[in-house]
Amino acid sequence: MQEKLELLRDLQEMDTDLIRKRGEKEALEAEQSTITADLDKVQEMIDSLEAEIGGLEDQRKDLSQDLLVEEGNIKRAEERLPTIKTQKEYVALLKEVDSAKKMNKDIQESIGRLDEKIEALTGDRDEKAGELEELNGSVEGRQGEIKSSIEACDKVLTEGDDKRDALLEQLPKQLRKRYEMLLDRRAGIAIVEARQGICLGCNMNLPPQLYNRLFTLDEIQTCPHCNRMLYLDPATTA
Repeated sequence: MQEKLELLRDLQEMDTDLIRKRGEKEALEAEQSTITADLDKVQEMIDSLEAEIGGLEDQRKDLSQDLLVEEGNIKRAEERLPTIKTQKEYVALLKEVDSAKKMNKDIQESIGRLDEKIEALTGDRDEKAGELEELNGSVEGRQGEIKSSIEACDKVLTEGDDKRDALLEQLPKQLRKRYEMLLDRRAGIAIVEARQGICLGCNMNLPPQLYNRLFTLDEIQTCPHCNRMLYLDPATTA
């Protein structure tokens, strides 16, 4: 029985280390995800601004094309003025020229407003691009550290899991299942020390008769309160 208890204690110590290491890896992965999310957020802002700028630039091109058409219309109308023979035709052509010039003015004003928007958005985009560059520079080193740390965790976990499996194989099947069940249900702690009549897993008093049976090593005892398996540490019971 003493040998089984020692195996269980070794397993518990190993599992505690593995659980801690998995927690460390999860924290690193969470930090990595946060960094990536921050970078992605700024990049999405830049992409959105780029798309908006692109849309406005397309509108500007269309207006510029319309402006060229109207300027051509004005030029052709003005070239026709010397050939007009009646007052009525002359007045009608002048109205056509005035209308085209007004249209030109409206188009130019629209282009001006678009230019202002494009300039403002370009400034915002450049600011965000600078922010992204600065953010990349500040996290680049940390990202490398995180990657290395995760790889180190993976190595420790792989080696630890192999050793753990080897220890588990040395336990009887029923005891192995019992240990695994307690490990899962009791926050990663399946076997704990009993000291001075108290279970150190739940800090509850143990029945005196049960506590005394721990000294006989006849069978593995469990806490009636938390169901964890119990052992005595000679260093604290001497």
